[in-house]
Amino acid sequence: MASLFEKDIQFLKGVGSKRKLLFEKLKVPTIGALLRLYPRNYEDWSNCTSISDAPLNVPCCIKATVVSPVNERIIRRGLTLYKVRVCDDKSSLNITFFNNRFVKSQLKIGEDFLFHGIVKKKSNLYEMASPTFMKFSCCLPMRPIYPQTHGLNSRQIESAMKQALLLLPEKIKDPLPAEILKKYNLCDLRFAIENIHFPNDQDSLNKARKRLTFEELLLLQIGLSRMKLNNRKQNKFKVEADFSEEFWSLLPFSPTKAQRRTVKECINDMISDSSMQRLIQGDVGSGKTAVAAALCYTAIKSGMQAAIMAPTEILARQHFNFFRKIFEPIGIKVEILTGSTTKAKKRRIKDYLEVNAINLIIGTHALLSDDVYFSKLGLVITDEQHRFGVAQRAKLAAKGRKPHVAVMSATPIPRTLAMIIYGDLDISILDEMPPGRQNVDTFFVAGDKRIRAYNFIKKHLDEGRQAYIVCPLVDENESDLLSAEQYAKKIETEFFKDYKVGLLHGKMSARDKKYIMDAFSNHDIDMLVSTTVIEVGVDVPNAVIMLIENAERFGLSQLHQLRGRVGRGEHKSYCILISDNKNQDTVRRLGIVCQTNDGLKIADEDLKMRGPGDFMGARQHGLPDLHIAGLIKDINILNDSKNAALDILKEDSSLSLEKHSVLKAEMKRLFGEIESSISC
Repeated sequence: MASLFEKDIQFLKGVGSKRKLLFEKLKVPTIGALLRLYPRNYEDWSNCTSISDAPLNVPCCIKATVVSPVNERIIRRGLTLYKVRVCDDKSSLNITFFNNRFVKSQLKIGEDFLFHGIVKKKSNLYEMASPTFMKFSCCLPMRPIYPQTHGLNSRQIESAMKQALLLLPEKIKDPLPAEILKKYNLCDLRFAIENIHFPNDQDSLNKARKRLTFEELLLLQIGLSRMKLNNRKQNKFKVEADFSEEFWSLLPFSPTKAQRRTVKECINDMISDSSMQRLIQGDVGSGKTAVAAALCYTAIKSGMQAAIMAPTEILARQHFNFFRKIFEPIGIKVEILTGSTTKAKKRRIKDYLEVNAINLIIGTHALLSDDVYFSKLGLVITDEQHRFGVAQRAKLAAKGRKPHVAVMSATPIPRTLAMIIYGDLDISILDEMPPGRQNVDTFFVAGDKRIRAYNFIKKHLDEGRQAYIVCPLVDENESDLLSAEQYAKKIETEFFKDYKVGLLHGKMSARDKKYIMDAFSNHDIDMLVSTTVIEVGVDVPNAVIMLIENAERFGLSQLHQLRGRVGRGEHKSYCILISDNKNQDTVRRLGIVCQTNDGLKIADEDLKMRGPGDFMGARQHGLPDLHIAGLIKDINILNDSKNAALDILKEDSSLSLEKHSVLKAEMKRLFGEIESSISC
């Protein structure tokens, strides 16, 4: 099958050069890649119902006979209706197609078809609009629904897939050794590929999905383990002494036990024979920035330069202010480099970095520019790691000669899952909050209670406090949700006339964002209406209320991150989640956020409710795409694949045995480019 990844998809029957461009939009340049484009869902055509027994307003499948010719009716230019009547033994059904002239030649009187769509009833007449259909004699029990792009629909992909399956060799070399297949009760690769696309029944689909998910996660974990081994090369920036206690004495507060423990773990790595490669995971407000500062201090005192990369200019500037306040009085030179830094200042900063006249540089993606050079880069820290990727982290690290690397994340991920998602890193967890960090009382209310929530905000604004309101949209679109811009204007004119309301969103220039955030920090603005641009890094201790509109549109970890923007000062703080969504799962999810302020507990509950698939999206961007593992619901598959990976590497860490030759080739195809970028 490996050779099919070298065959251009345009040579597949029915594709050609024009359609090839559409497939490439789906990241499918080859026939092999097409076979790994798995359905996102399936239409069940195996359970047919009669017209009169069909459930109304939900998708269903009906077997019926065409009893009338297709009637064509032009409504206006660009809209033509095609109507046909079908019957079964009991009832009739009127079907309407829009702008589909082909149905005239496809639906012949007297022929039996299956129609898949939504049945509606109007004046005792059954109706269906634009169903998918197929001849009863050609029926597939489960029909795949593929990810689509404009100009390339699921049926066209299905047709190409049937052609691709015909090109599979009779005997496919399986990357999974026979003993792994047997031990974990997995089907062979041919069965899996055939039945993930065109399953014979639900049981066959389950077997195919389990096998392919297992394989994908196994490859991911072996690849991450090999990257981890590759990163554990000689320590070129060995720290001779631990300066952390000296650093702690510079702070106006005492570190927590968790902060001390985490710094010790990191510095032990930096003292060892191998360079540090560590994830520092901690809840909102757990003190990750102070940990980063302690590591930077030790690195700089040991003669190195340090770099901290943040995902937003707001967060980078906040870090800059914090580090400069601590370090510059003791002679450590700190600078900031972002997209909005002037050309003249950029040039000066780059010159100083190259001659070691800057000890610590803090910046955004601007640090990755090809013309940024370091004299002695020994420590690289990326903040909010989920916003970056493996390749970006590697590019910054490549500006030094195997520097120590720490990545920080406040995204709550259960530890067992974090060990898989970040399998190329050692993990330290900040599981203790600094003294004085308060719990935020959280309430979930319906939209009709919004005015009461506004009055609650006014009460606190009158006491001299400040508030945030977060909206999920920036611009108005097809939904009925107000954009942040409209929302700010509406509440300023209708509800908060006597208060200063500001607006912050991602489409604003860096200069405008800085102006608004400075105004909010200085209390020139009472209430800030914002999108999720404030999700990380914003620290205004006087802000005590976070109101989140349309809360059902946010993930639990995102809600937890947003809530973390308040409760940072001495005043009691609150979070209000507003949603009119009555879905039982939504109500339960939002209820979890109200019940606890513990990010890991929230993550654990989310894991129980939704399965680990959603968390896999939080893995490091730049790794091989997870085509099917992102859909997993069973944590056992994760654990089994991890155990299998450990067994394989324990027996054959270089994958040099003959039985691992296909596995090694697959690893090279998926991880070759990443491993080379990591090792540079």
